[in-house]
Amino acid sequence: MKNTRMKTLLASTILASTVAFTAQAADLPGKGVTVQPIQSTVAEETFQTLIVNKAMEALGYTVEPTKEVDYNVGYTSIANGDATYLAVNWDPLHSNKYVQAGGDDKYYRQGQYITGAAQGYLIDKKTADKYNITNIAQLKDPKLAKLFDTNDNGKADLTGCNPGWGCESVVNHQMKDFGLEATIDNNQGNYAAIIADTIARYQNGESILYYTWTPYWVSGVLVPGKDVVWLEVPHSSLPGDRGDIDTTLPNGKNYGFQMNSMRIVANKAFAEQNPAAAKLFAIMKLNINDVSAENLMMQKGQNKPADIEAHANGWIKAHQKQFNAWIEQAKAAAK
Repeated sequence: MKNTRMKTLLASTILASTVAFTAQAADLPGKGVTVQPIQSTVAEETFQTLIVNKAMEALGYTVEPTKEVDYNVGYTSIANGDATYLAVNWDPLHSNKYVQAGGDDKYYRQGQYITGAAQGYLIDKKTADKYNITNIAQLKDPKLAKLFDTNDNGKADLTGCNPGWGCESVVNHQMKDFGLEATIDNNQGNYAAIIADTIARYQNGESILYYTWTPYWVSGVLVPGKDVVWLEVPHSSLPGDRGDIDTTLPNGKNYGFQMNSMRIVANKAFAEQNPAAAKLFAIMKLNINDVSAENLMMQKGQNKPADIEAHANGWIKAHQKQFNAWIEQAKAAAK
């Protein structure tokens, strides 16, 4: 008799748990909806994308594996509804791409996911101090430019960014506008490969000139103020319809680029039909230093998909209260 009561109690408990779980799952606003996240081919964008993916899963959405695409393809895919969202919309760096693919008519974009992203040109501190170089325009002097010559052609070698990236048009525009094309070669290619070569040259005691951005692991290896210094530009100069923008930072320095944010961009129709996801995209915030720290772990060898997954899970666990608050606010928006 006792065993019968125990079995009945156990069965009732399991049934109650199953019903509760089913009810909870049914309450999730994303249940039955599949989404397709995308990112660029830069592996260091995976961490922040995964955190968004995991938040979407917590809302009940079925999240497909993130597809890696060229930025231009990515914006077009979201505008057309072939992809759902991109967690790494660099604003204002990607302004032209955003507008050309449809802008606010095609996209939903609210909130600032990651803020304080700087970018610009740097040289090693030893050379900067020895020759008092503080501004990239000083490299119009062939004697100073030759300090950064790696192939003996008499011109400085700048480690530039990947063709097709938002920074490409800015760098090309500035090299011409600042009169530097005669003394600087803008070397482009796979950034991860050419910056690795740049770091190796620095470690061999050579002078280096390169472009970079934050958050990224490079500034954890070549630390600004300690190993390298940011170079100012002679004046603000951006291409296209940003020509009148002043890139001077609040501290009075002008590194030639606007301070950027990384924002979540989603297909507008999807956002309108999914208020929970729209709310989530608007309120999520990630500290830029957390991204740089994770990127540095990747650079030191923890760069396999399982490693990055563990980094994202670890971040969520360490910020569980904040993460849960996002989910609750997003659920409330769906009611």
